[in-house]
Amino acid sequence: MLNCFAAAPKGFEYTLATELTELGAVDVKESVAGVFFNASQETLYRVLLWSRLASRITVVLYQGACDNADQLYNAAYAIDWPAEFDNRATFSIDFHGMGGFINNTQFGALKIKDAVVDRFRNAGLNRPNVERTNADIRIDAHYRHGQLTISLNLSGAPLHQRGYRHGTGEAPLKENLAANMLVRAQWDKTSTVFDPFCGSGTILIEAALMACDVAPGLLRPRYGFEQWRRHDQASWTELLNDAKARAFVGKKHCQVKFFGSDIDSRMVALAKRNAANAGVDHLIQFNAANVLSAAVPAESGLLISNPPYGERLGNVSTLLQLYFQWGELLKQQFGGWRVALLCSEIELLSALKLKADRQLKMFNGPLECAFNLYTLHAKSTRRQQDALTEGQELSEFAASFVNRIKKNLKQLEKWAAKEGIDSYRLYDADIPEYNVAIDRYLDFLVIQEYAAPATIPEQVTRRRLSDVLLSLPSATGVDPERIILKTREKQKGRNQYQKLDSEKLELTTVEYGAKFKLNLSDYLDTGLFLDHRLIRKFVGEKSKDRDVLNLFAYTGTASVHAALGGAKSVTTVDMSNTYLNWAKDNFMLNGLMGRQYHFEQGDCLQWIQDCSLRFDLIFIDPPTFSNSKRMEDSFDVQRDHGAMLTALAGLLNPGGEIVFSNNKRKFKIDEQALTAAGLSIQNLDDRMLPLDFKRNPHIHNTWLLSSNNK
Repeated sequence: MLNCFAAAPKGFEYTLATELTELGAVDVKESVAGVFFNASQETLYRVLLWSRLASRITVVLYQGACDNADQLYNAAYAIDWPAEFDNRATFSIDFHGMGGFINNTQFGALKIKDAVVDRFRNAGLNRPNVERTNADIRIDAHYRHGQLTISLNLSGAPLHQRGYRHGTGEAPLKENLAANMLVRAQWDKTSTVFDPFCGSGTILIEAALMACDVAPGLLRPRYGFEQWRRHDQASWTELLNDAKARAFVGKKHCQVKFFGSDIDSRMVALAKRNAANAGVDHLIQFNAANVLSAAVPAESGLLISNPPYGERLGNVSTLLQLYFQWGELLKQQFGGWRVALLCSEIELLSALKLKADRQLKMFNGPLECAFNLYTLHAKSTRRQQDALTEGQELSEFAASFVNRIKKNLKQLEKWAAKEGIDSYRLYDADIPEYNVAIDRYLDFLVIQEYAAPATIPEQVTRRRLSDVLLSLPSATGVDPERIILKTREKQKGRNQYQKLDSEKLELTTVEYGAKFKLNLSDYLDTGLFLDHRLIRKFVGEKSKDRDVLNLFAYTGTASVHAALGGAKSVTTVDMSNTYLNWAKDNFMLNGLMGRQYHFEQGDCLQWIQDCSLRFDLIFIDPPTFSNSKRMEDSFDVQRDHGAMLTALAGLLNPGGEIVFSNNKRKFKIDEQALTAAGLSIQNLDDRMLPLDFKRNPHIHNTWLLSSNNK
């Protein structure tokens, strides 16, 4: 009997152990990402040829403790390598694991290589050559918690590489994962199978191979045991011929129907080619179709798929809408079917509004996925699909939120048109359960999620956010593709939400006659702080015939208002060249060109100290806190504003003014320091809070500081 190990993706252990037992293996023991077993050589060949779930099969040559480099070398040297392969064969070593004396896998591989070569030389043989790719013999070594395992990889290339697939889509599904999905879905190999997101056809091809009793390894051009000295070609040939005969009979008599569709016709063409390579194209009907318009292929069967999620396609709002509409379609048209879906985002599966019979876990590569199983009852009382367009279905689980959005929209649309603006805050955590801010930029919506209290379970927070995204299109009339979610903190299970769109999305917004460039895709902030709208307008109104300075200028929006307001000169200062270039774009957008407009890059606090110019109006909106590497010292607005504004007072012309703003909650202005600097203080908070931010009166603090020097 041979001591063997079958490697597989994490989560496959139970089904793989069952499969190995059915193939004749004994002493089967589940491990992490694999299964140990014992087998005769004939059974080992059967496993290599017939395992649909294993990624790699190895024969264990050594297992034991290993505490240092000498022990590693001695363990490898003790193996009779000339008895395992000829010195004319090439070999490679895959070393996995680190810790203890192993701080580099290349070091571990090198020590084993030295031992193998020395064993051949000391036997009076020429050393075999190392071949990094496509070696005749592959040696596997694993080191974990002081234990070393050295094995021969008899499968060679990973077993999921069946040999029929010549191309994949953007998110290829490995063949053994597709097979595991079918096994865990308890498919009986006789019922109809349908994949409406079939991609390159992997799930359907694997199902067809299973139904036809085709060995998954039958098309593989090469195995790792072919240069193994213990290889029994006669035994292997007998198994191979038996498998070919079974495949011939199975494909000829298979009565199972397989159907696949995908919205991408190129993927459909690729799926057809792969099915032909596998010899099962006559059993599978592929069509190019949208999942929401794909026909129901039979009265009952198994719908099994790996539908798109954030790693694969689109923004989250669009995907949620797709899943919700698809869930409605399933309930209305697929009664009597069973459904099995693999998805890394549980929120997307929740949007189906289906109750799962079972919820399992699987790994698609490094990505942890949910594998949900559903039963759709034959008789459905769900209302018709047009309910979605009216928002009736959605209002069942987000009624209060939908009503508030509609109420706000009715009020703010008229107000915004009257004000001469087309970007505004639509919703600001009006209802505590839906703790988000929603800004409207023309016909786009940008959502930012506030951090939920620690007392609220994460799954509840995720579900409410999903409800928000599902409700908004019907509540506002905004296309889901124009709804963008941005979060400032990574959250487990929603990694795709952190990714801003790969395609640049730039718009031009209008505010009191000023035009600004927005970027909704590349940055967490869009380039325009909406709550500062009235402050910018105020700066513009005070700028006529004055020399204006804008510090911490960001994208220069206040500078644009100053220039449009008739400023004699405008100086714009920011540490970021990216934002300064954005500010220049905003000036160009408004037709503002001339030597009177200056843009300077630098640390604003240092710039103040070095400045020898004088100004009539200064606008400054510093960060609450900054410890940028490009600043010599950290900055805290509460601690440092007195000294900063005192220094600015020295840059004012007689009768000059400073508009000072910040967004620190519970901020207290240092009246004593500012009075000593010759400044009179006027709070402007009530005048600078626009209608769309009335719910949040403490969002910023604003003062007008006037020089007492005449």
